[in-house]
Amino acid sequence: MSVVVRPAAAADIDDAYLWYERQSPGLGEAFLLAVDAAKQRIATNPEALPVVHRDTRRVLLSRFPYGIYYRIHGDIVLIVACMRGRRDPRRWRAR
Repeated sequence: MSVVVRPAAAADIDDAYLWYERQSPGLGEAFLLAVDAAKQRIATNPEALPVVHRDTRRVLLSRFPYGIYYRIHGDIVLIVACMRGRRDPRRWRAR
C-alpha cells in the first residue's frame, strides 16, 4: 500500500526531529527511524491498527511518546498527523 505524508504531518515530524536532536545529537535520527518503522507497519497492514476517531487510525511509535494518525483511502494511506500522546486530539481532528 502507498503511504503519503500530508505537509502538516511532515511538519510535525520535522519539528519533533529538531527537538530531539537539540536534546541529544543522534536522538532525532532515532526518532526518524521509529517513524519509518511505523510507516512500514502501516503500509504492511493498515487496517490492523485501531480506529481512534471516525475513520482515523493510530500507530504508536516505539521508544517515543508519539502517535502517527492516518486514514485509508482506497489503496493509499494518508498520514495526517504525528503528535505527542498528550497533545489535544482536536488538533489532528481538524486536519
